[in-house]
Amino acid sequence: MDQNYWRKCIVCKKEINFSTKYYKCSVGGCDKKRAPAQFCSVDCWGVHSSTLNHKSAWSEEYHSPSKAEWESAPKVRIITPKTTTSETSSSLSNSDIPNDVLVVVSKLKAYIKASSDMNTSSDVNDALSDIIRRECDRAVESAKADGRRTVMARDF
Repeated sequence: MDQNYWRKCIVCKKEINFSTKYYKCSVGGCDKKRAPAQFCSVDCWGVHSSTLNHKSAWSEEYHSPSKAEWESAPKVRIITPKTTTSETSSSLSNSDIPNDVLVVVSKLKAYIKASSDMNTSSDVNDALSDIIRRECDRAVESAKADGRRTVMARDF
């Protein structure tokens, strides 16, 4: 990649050239390694600061690297293995998955008693937990098929 600037200001999107001044926010949470916050001017930092409502913050002046320094610096690449669903499910053994009761037993018994005036056997808890696990597994597959990492109500 032949880039003629170092980075872009996160407020105005102007290019910050190599070997030039730029500014950072003094608040530690604003300067993340994967999403650095750099500004081309103190005015852009002021917009950032007022937007995030920083208290007791200031801009710090830095100097961007030269193009040669930037190109010779090691680039970080994050490589994650792509696994298929069959690999994922087969890599987890049954002993790794908790087999706890997934329902609040007292609430279940109270519901059945109130709705039908019937008692509940203790083996209902395990059977119902198994049904919930199966439905959760189906919902997980549905979320994965949609490209999400969050299971939502619509997945059930």
